[in-house]
Amino acid sequence: MADQSIISALILGLIEGLTEFIPVSSTAHVLLAGHFLGFKSPGNTFAVLIQLGAILAILLVYFQRLLAIALALPSSAKARRFVLSVLLAFLPAAVIGAIAHDFIKTVLFETPMLICVVLIVGGVILYAIDRMPLKPIYRDIMDYPPSLAFKIGLFQCLAMIPGTSRSGATIAGALLMGTDKRSAAEFSFFLAMPTMLGAFTLDLYKNRAALDFNDVTVIAVGFIAAFVSALIVVRSLLNFVSNRGFAPFAIWRILVGTAGLIGLWLLG
Repeated sequence: MADQSIISALILGLIEGLTEFIPVSSTAHVLLAGHFLGFKSPGNTFAVLIQLGAILAILLVYFQRLLAIALALPSSAKARRFVLSVLLAFLPAAVIGAIAHDFIKTVLFETPMLICVVLIVGGVILYAIDRMPLKPIYRDIMDYPPSLAFKIGLFQCLAMIPGTSRSGATIAGALLMGTDKRSAAEFSFFLAMPTMLGAFTLDLYKNRAALDFNDVTVIAVGFIAAFVSALIVVRSLLNFVSNRGFAPFAIWRILVGTAGLIGLWLLG
């Protein structure tokens, strides 16, 4: 196993963890970085399993909160409503993802130019929304009505197009429908849990025949890098967006998308 593979796995794992929960599209960053690094996933195992590192990071950070909600379910109508809201928000992506999985993975994910363009367009939209004089109605995710959550889930479906960003689509939708920036980001965390677990499980099932664990070291490096970097992001993102908003992420998207287009033009 070449040292270059380990370095590439480390870079891709860090990118996955750093970008999974912020509105810049982890998929776009990992796919573009892998394209330019010339990294080949062994039987798709690497691409599938490093997602689990990011999933475990958010579950660890929110473990006590999740436990409190679970324990409150028998006695708290608010807790039951919140769980229902998250499940309703998850439902649209679950249905569309299951139906269109093969097309998304084999066509959309294999088009780097599309990814770059969507990064730029999404960045412009996110910047515009961040600058709108919106007046939030909802500031606590526990107060989100199920109907609002379901609509946010419909926005999440836009992330089926690589480069859109799952968190970016949910946050933009939430902001447009009356939430404040901090709670919009936090709801995207909770919605990420079933969505990412569902996507991971489906990917694992679809790629079960091609899984190859011979390159365990490469997989482990990417997994650990994704876990550690995602842990840092999840612990710090809410305070960051409360103070700075989403404009820095929008600008980053535009820069990365533009750099990607230039790189594709120069290098192919």
